Parts: sequence; C-alpha cells; structure tokens
Amino acid sequence: MNGKKSVNTLESVGMGVYLVVSLGGGAGFIRRLADLGIYPGAPVSVVSSRKGGGPIILSVKGCRFAIGRGMASRIYVKRAQDSKNGTRKRK
Repeated sequence: MNGKKSVNTLESVGMGVYLVVSLGGGAGFIRRLADLGIYPGAPVSVVSSRKGGGPIILSVKGCRFAIGRGMASRIYVKRAQDSKNGTRKRK
C-alpha cells in the first residue's frame, strides 16, 4: 500500500471515525460547522447514515447531532488511522 488516504465527502462514507480534510462553503457555513466542532483536522464519528437518504448522525467531542446530506456533501474527510502502524483506531 502506498500510504495515500482517499478523501470523500461525509455524505458518501459509512459509519466510522474520520478526520476532516476541508470544508466547501462560505464563511457562514464554515462558522456554523466550527461552532459544532467540525473544522479541518478535527475527528468526526459517523454514528448513523442510511443509504436511502435522511440525516447523518455524527458524534463530535462526545456530542451527537444530525446534519443534512447537503451539509455533509460539503465536508471532505479521510478515514482516521493510527499514525504509528497504519491501522484503524478502535475504542
């Protein structure tokens, strides 16, 4: 494996822990996400995401909340991995 991590939108990933890579949107959108603890470099857990649609349930810093798929489609993430050996973090 080459060590390169794939970047996806939060809308397109399954349950798991991810790191925010970047945000697409205006200042108000970015400020709203920052108020929720979502900013580049922040870990975000996807708790629930249904393929058919509906909101995505996230856990950030111990708080759970739902965001719509429109918001999630502008949040770019990569899977969080243990920096020592490349394995996924487990709780």
